[in-house]
Amino acid sequence: MRHREELRRIDPDTVGTRTLQFLVEERRKLVQERIRFAQRLTAHLKLYFPQVLGWFGEISSQIAEDFLERWPTLERLQKVKPTTVLRFFAEHNSRNSEKIAARMEEIRCAVPATRDVAVIVSSSSAAVALVGVLQQIRGAIASYDAQIDKLAREHPDFAIFDSLPGAGAALAPRLIAALGTKRDRYRTAYEIQCYSGIAPVVESSGKQHWVHYRWSCPKFLRQTFHEWALHSIPCSAWAKAFYEQQRARGKPHHTAVRTLAFKWIRILFRCWRNRTPYNEALYQQAIGRRSQKCDNNRSLVQFEWKTCVGFSKLSAFTS
Repeated sequence: MRHREELRRIDPDTVGTRTLQFLVEERRKLVQERIRFAQRLTAHLKLYFPQVLGWFGEISSQIAEDFLERWPTLERLQKVKPTTVLRFFAEHNSRNSEKIAARMEEIRCAVPATRDVAVIVSSSSAAVALVGVLQQIRGAIASYDAQIDKLAREHPDFAIFDSLPGAGAALAPRLIAALGTKRDRYRTAYEIQCYSGIAPVVESSGKQHWVHYRWSCPKFLRQTFHEWALHSIPCSAWAKAFYEQQRARGKPHHTAVRTLAFKWIRILFRCWRNRTPYNEALYQQAIGRRSQKCDNNRSLVQFEWKTCVGFSKLSAFTS
């Protein structure tokens, strides 16, 4: 309303880029639905069959869902032959002999969490229904993954985003959709940092100074940069060192990750504008040159300060 002269028209991006953007957003929604239904399944299992949660690391995995679909209750599981259960694990490529032996022993010695028929019947029915929903969601996610991978590899900037540490098959297409192909949309990296919600909001009034989380922003875009920064920590030496430095200063985990994302956006923006893939070795060399320059400047300032102090003492002595 007040600065209409600052507004710039946003030209629609290419069809492929916009299609990729819609697909990655919908895929993320399906992932959230999978998490939601997995939590509901976990809640039901805790009532009547909690042993399954210890036998499988992730309840929404293929092997856990197939296991519950075949044996939804402990009573039905303990009635089958051990060879049948062993064959099930072998068919699902679970070949850790120690883990399988521990599972078989726990199955043999397991005690039901409850013998209330009403709880067992209702909860097992709900578990079977939720397993069916999770299987449908997994198939839908796999279909989305195939379409997203195809579009991402056909994108002209795929090599740039594929070179980023921690991007991977899921986050590289999301980063492509975040920046797009229109180089004139963002004039500086700071515009992306503010628009995505990674940059904090600074408010000052009189003697008060307040830095707070940015609320008004595209949540999916902020989540994309936040998750990418988090996944880059084990894949990039300087990113891990920077994160640990922020944590040592007392910053909470998510604050440190957002601070790292703030730096990554500047790097990504330069690679994107120059159409150059990221190179970890070149960036570390640049960090070394910058730190050496800062050390030289710091030494020069200290030398000038000592010289000024010495001159002041000399002037006072001669006077």
